[in-house]
Amino acid sequence: MRLFTGLSAFPITPMTPLGQVIADDLATLVRRIEAGGADSIGLLGSTGTYMFLDREQRRRAVATALAAVTSTPVIVGVGALRTDTACDLARDAAVEGASGLLLAPVSYTPLTEAEVYEHFRAVASATDLPLCIYSNPGTTRFTFSPALVARLAALPTVTAIKLPLPAGPLAPDLAAFRAAAPGLSIGYSGDWGCKDALLAGCDAWFSVAGGLWPEAIVRLARAAMAGDRAEADRQDAAFAPLWDLFRTHGGLRIVHAAAALMGLTTADPPRPLLPVDETVRARVRAALP
Repeated sequence: MRLFTGLSAFPITPMTPLGQVIADDLATLVRRIEAGGADSIGLLGSTGTYMFLDREQRRRAVATALAAVTSTPVIVGVGALRTDTACDLARDAAVEGASGLLLAPVSYTPLTEAEVYEHFRAVASATDLPLCIYSNPGTTRFTFSPALVARLAALPTVTAIKLPLPAGPLAPDLAAFRAAAPGLSIGYSGDWGCKDALLAGCDAWFSVAGGLWPEAIVRLARAAMAGDRAEADRQDAAFAPLWDLFRTHGGLRIVHAAAALMGLTTADPPRPLLPVDETVRARVRAALP
């Protein structure tokens, strides 16, 4: 199976209150993902709180994850405010043995399409690793047009895009990006809608829940990729309470609470993010698959 296809599971990055990576906890999480059968591990995505970590902390996270797995490809998020920093992070990931890169156009000042193109061109040229465009307008405030994606897809190492679920129907959104960049692997995030994205024919599900419950999410993804709607619906229904919590409170906060309830880490989200309150925590406990 090609990189950036199938089920890519995104773990949290357990950290101390001072931002130090808790290596043992991270190693446990990625080993569970590999044992659960995910097609790849998405390290240092938004759920992995990459923007809260400096270069050395990210390098430690990547080294920890790569040392803990045996064969599962690891995709590393390298988004940064500065282009030169993102290039350095890409090179660090390559040196540690990452299989691919994930790049979001994060910025304090809203970016133009020309600026995003040049940013991606530089980072894509920093290594020969395949690179996935990370579209996350909820945090970056930048929306990729199909025309820009077509330009980026012409860069030699850009091979995939990670899209958010659209506000409207999914099929036209998928069709627009397919038409713009026919050779690009297209995946979606937003766990509550990714079953339908796979049934509609997208190539990948970039999953927050897969970082904690890889076996169950892999089964769900496999059913959807096989076109078995009845089985996919049945398995997805078990996650409905969790999807509600994700939509209301954000997957990052919820999976931190769930990981603690499961005894996998004691880490809270990095400040200024706050852990969920006891009422929500009780709902998370009740929703655990």
